[in-house]
Amino acid sequence: MTTATATDPISNTFAALADPTRRAILGRLASGEASVTELAEPFEMTLPAVSKHLKVLERAGLIARSREAQWRPCRLEARPLKDADDWLERYRRHWEESFDRLDSYLQELQQTEKKYSRKITKKEEENGRKS
Repeated sequence: MTTATATDPISNTFAALADPTRRAILGRLASGEASVTELAEPFEMTLPAVSKHLKVLERAGLIARSREAQWRPCRLEARPLKDADDWLERYRRHWEESFDRLDSYLQELQQTEKKYSRKITKKEEENGRKS
C-alpha cells in the first residue's frame, strides 16, 4: 500500500476540495472566469483570505490565473476534477456491485419469508378447522 505525498495530485485535489469556501469558488468558476473581487463577493472574508484559498486551488491545478492589463481573471481547470472522478469511479462500481448483491440477497430472503409465512398460515387454518 502506498501513502500519499505532497506531490500526489489526487491528494492535492481532495485537500483543496475539503474546504466549503474553495468548493463554492469552483462552483462559481464553473460558470465562467471571474476576478478575485468577484469571487470574494459572497463571502464574509478579506481579499487576502480569498487569495489564500485561490492559491490552494491553483497549487492543486484546479484553477488558473491570467493577467489582462489590471484584471487577473481566474478560470476553472477541470482536468484534476476528472482525475478525481476517475479514481472515485472504481470505488463507485465496487459499491454498486456490492449493493446489487445485497439487493439480490434481500429479495431471496423476502421470497423465502413469503413461502414460510404461507405454510404457517395454511397450517394455522388447518388447525383451526380441527378444533
